[in-house]
Amino acid sequence: MENYKDITKVVYNPKSTSAFAFRFYNPDEIIAGKSMSDQLKFAMSYWHTIDAAGTDMFGGDTMDKNFGKAGVERYIAKADFAFELMNKLQIEYYCFHDADIAPQGESLAENIKNQNKIVEYLETLQTKHGKKLLWNTANNFGDKKFMAGAATSPNADVFALAAAKVKWGLDTAKRLGASGYVFWGGREGYDTLLNTDMGLELDNLARFMHLAVDYKHKIGFKGAFYIEPKPKEPTKHQYDFDAATCMNFLRKYDLENEFKLNIEANHATLATHTFQHELRTAAVNNAFGSIDANQGDLLLGWDTDQFPTNVYDTTLCMYEVLKAGGFTSGGLNFDAKTRRQSNTFEDILLAYIAGMDSFALGLRMADKLIRDGRIDKFMHERYASYESGIGKKIVDGATNFDELSTYALAHENIQVASGRQEYLESVLNEILFN
Repeated sequence: MENYKDITKVVYNPKSTSAFAFRFYNPDEIIAGKSMSDQLKFAMSYWHTIDAAGTDMFGGDTMDKNFGKAGVERYIAKADFAFELMNKLQIEYYCFHDADIAPQGESLAENIKNQNKIVEYLETLQTKHGKKLLWNTANNFGDKKFMAGAATSPNADVFALAAAKVKWGLDTAKRLGASGYVFWGGREGYDTLLNTDMGLELDNLARFMHLAVDYKHKIGFKGAFYIEPKPKEPTKHQYDFDAATCMNFLRKYDLENEFKLNIEANHATLATHTFQHELRTAAVNNAFGSIDANQGDLLLGWDTDQFPTNVYDTTLCMYEVLKAGGFTSGGLNFDAKTRRQSNTFEDILLAYIAGMDSFALGLRMADKLIRDGRIDKFMHERYASYESGIGKKIVDGATNFDELSTYALAHENIQVASGRQEYLESVLNEILFN
């Protein structure tokens, strides 16, 4: 295997025999009116890529990411590695939790002090390397104080701690010029109603979100706010179960104009939805924002966060993104980690290349699917009855039950056309493989 240090930049070379080349991702190539880099807006996840070392619930680290250092110096070395990796992969953006970037101490004040030291260094690295922060977030789930939730904790002191951490996150987002800020619920949920005041917890979560919105406007942070749906794990019943549940929460508490959704593929799987379903749900609710790009294992019941290589999923994902008008503030963050047995720095590069190429191929195929037009044509014809007559009256809100009942009595020979699912799936295969 080629040595990590010997690879200066992974480039587009579809005829290369090297494992360290892009076959489908050509950053400057124009697809659907924009460069591939603008259409995809790839981001590196700090927690998985820079910190995660192969630990799972049954075993310890399989990879050393300490870089021979300790304390703040270790995290300076991690930051250097992060930006070196982004340069090699031609990735423009990155994402992090507060606890990812600096050593965590015995107090909030100590953590903030350490984090601020690294943020100052990240500022210099962003300028030096021309990189940007796509979004950041707070780890309000790892510390034992958050075992019963953060904004939904039964302990008001924990609510205050969570607010302090998000305040730091928003100050940092503004300082680093982030495009957005993500609220991932972590442990915002419950395991049993025997010890849970669900109404109070949901009300408190809404109070927390309104306070965050107020602070955002106070400091003049212009980035987007995202909620990231997840149905379970670590809690059995998450309050942010899926896109539809999140939209119900946002509308109930008058927050729908302040938040978009950050959709993760693996979370859709855990919610027994498809990735495409969650993206479409966000889009039809005017809440499509950003994406955590990964995939899960359908045979396992937890969040495996694998690098995405399923081209059907990436094609249908990018089909939804293009149909929604493309990314604005959001992008494709690789919330993914190498497998425990893939424990070299070369494996990290190979995993990113696989994921980036899979989404680049998905973008190419989604563009072809749209330009082909057969699916759009079929969709239009299937719903054509709403363009005239009684159907147009329904859409225009110009009818009532009396008229509809009279109409139904006079038109009892109803013929519903075939949905032709198998034909449409064959069209998708033809686009992908012909």
